Amino acid sequence: MPKFTVRNLNRFLAIKLPSAYISGIRVSAISDTEAHAKVTHKWINQNPFGSLYWATQGMAAELVTGILLMKKIKDSGKNISMLVVKQEGSFHKKATGKIVFSCHQGIEIDQIISKAIETGEGQHLLLKATGYNQDKVMVADFEFSWSIKLKSSID
Repeated sequence: MPKFTVRNLNRFLAIKLPSAYISGIRVSAISDTEAHAKVTHKWINQNPFGSLYWATQGMAAELVTGILLMKKIKDSGKNISMLVVKQEGSFHKKATGKIVFSCHQGIEIDQIISKAIETGEGQHLLLKATGYNQDKVMVADFEFSWSIKLKSSID
């Protein structure tokens, strides 16, 4: 992937994660410390109860943790694999309107990547994503346990 810009990430979504793109999920910001994605409740992503389907919320939450990790791996210049090994989520309020999911753990990711590079051993990190509605009320929070590993030149 070229530069980690919002525009390039949304193109990546359309090509590599079409279900997220069709559901209306869009990256809205990325920096060295955080990532944000938004999704608006619509017919295509609703559940029978008149709110955002839980799987759509999960995709947006995983996306913000994953793109931040991907950016940090690219910034490291190393060939590192990444994989979700566990996920948990909690829902606090009906998700209607525009929901923004965010992950703010760029510094922690840097530390774990450095450890993986220094030791050559696989590492696990817990990345959290939280979704808020337009009124700044938390609607959901997710935790993704990611496994990263420095790839050898043989892999």
